[in-house]
Amino acid sequence: MKSYQIAVVDDDAQIREIVEAYLHKEGYCTITLSTAEAALELWKDNPPDMWILDIMLPGMNGFELCRQIRKEAEVPIIMISARDEEVDRILGIELGGDDYLTKPFSPRELVARVNRLFHRVSSIRQALENSVPSQHGHSTVEVGELRLVLEERRVFWRGEEVEMTLKEFKLLQTLSEQPNRAFTRDEMLTLIWGDNYYGYDRAIDDLVKRLRRKIKELPVETVWGHGYRLRTERTGQ
Repeated sequence: MKSYQIAVVDDDAQIREIVEAYLHKEGYCTITLSTAEAALELWKDNPPDMWILDIMLPGMNGFELCRQIRKEAEVPIIMISARDEEVDRILGIELGGDDYLTKPFSPRELVARVNRLFHRVSSIRQALENSVPSQHGHSTVEVGELRLVLEERRVFWRGEEVEMTLKEFKLLQTLSEQPNRAFTRDEMLTLIWGDNYYGYDRAIDDLVKRLRRKIKELPVETVWGHGYRLRTERTGQ
């Protein structure tokens, strides 16, 4: 029996009611809110296990709310919007959203995505519980002039720290732990977002573009028709 609590933040009362009804049928507990400000109060007092956030909220919008939540925790976040703009999907991913749905959407599809995210969270927690802590302090991965401090989620290029979002870090970690291996986009989506990813199918390309902007000489190489790999030497891209 599921006991997860989900907060639904949308200024449309009808959408809140429909989403809540479908989530209740699946066995979830819900809290519905109409503003980001009310959501932040909930976050302080009784944080839920997942957020479903509308982007176009009165006052503080869903993007800023996502940013505020992601500063504190890696709780799953699904973003919904009436705007089917690529820039919105990219921004939602960049700010830490785990999935993105465009209105009008099927409530059944939303529930499927909720189930998928909770399954992934459960798998990650189980893996962490079964892992053996390092006896040598913070584990690191080094590839040429790139160094990742895994437990601290920090990235250094030529000795200088580079700020990364969680998804950017996960992609860089995936490539760095197996340098020279060519990963397909589907492989990387699964490794970063979990099994049965339903969201934006060019998310990996967007992440790679952002990594290249942040580290201009980063040796991430495009494998045309396949995906990407991190070379052990610079390629001059």
